[in-house]
Amino acid sequence: MNSAADRIRRELEALADPAYRDFQAKLVPTVDPARILGVRTPALRSYAHRLAGERPEEAREFLAALPHGTYDENNLHGELIGQMAKTPAEAFELLDAFLPFVDNWATCDLIRVSAFKRDLPAVLERIREWVAAEPEYTVRFGVVQLMTLFLGDAFEPEHLALVAGIDRPEYYVNMARAWYFSFALIKQSVATLPLFEGRPIALDPWTHNKALQKARESRRITPEQKAYLQSLKV
Repeated sequence: MNSAADRIRRELEALADPAYRDFQAKLVPTVDPARILGVRTPALRSYAHRLAGERPEEAREFLAALPHGTYDENNLHGELIGQMAKTPAEAFELLDAFLPFVDNWATCDLIRVSAFKRDLPAVLERIREWVAAEPEYTVRFGVVQLMTLFLGDAFEPEHLALVAGIDRPEYYVNMARAWYFSFALIKQSVATLPLFEGRPIALDPWTHNKALQKARESRRITPEQKAYLQSLKV
């Protein structure tokens, strides 16, 4: 077996750190530890950059070789999408193939697609589809992308309702929702505070309190603001 995917797997194995593998296994409890090689993030990103730049055909063969056998291959796949997609449309195609195979929060959250900034309206429409999808980590991916790309100049108050309306039982979906609202409290406080004051809609208690907790942990808000957020706990 001498396919590009096989060569890439062997190269990842050569980069693996057994001590880091044991540490990583504790952070991603939804992944079978036997599927973790233990490639550290800086080494993985450096390898992805070299692979995309120097061996693009092999990288594309690897992207087509789903599903992958290891956690580290999935992380490499996510990194390559961000580095190789030149347009949002190309990224959407790659993500549609990959997201159903994502099985943990870390792989989900490392995906960053710079090409998305070229057409934010198209990305927002796709985010609406992701947060309404069935796979757990597709939903989380949509929330994380909304947080990453749409809490600055592209923010609209309706985005808050989009995340508030997600009704899912999964822990990692709801942690992403709380993470989103904690950042919204910091970066778009005027629009976001009414949700925590009970108007016009209310969040579920767990997400409400977890978002307040995470916002209070930020160094970007004053002690007075932290005290007020504490007073809003339910």
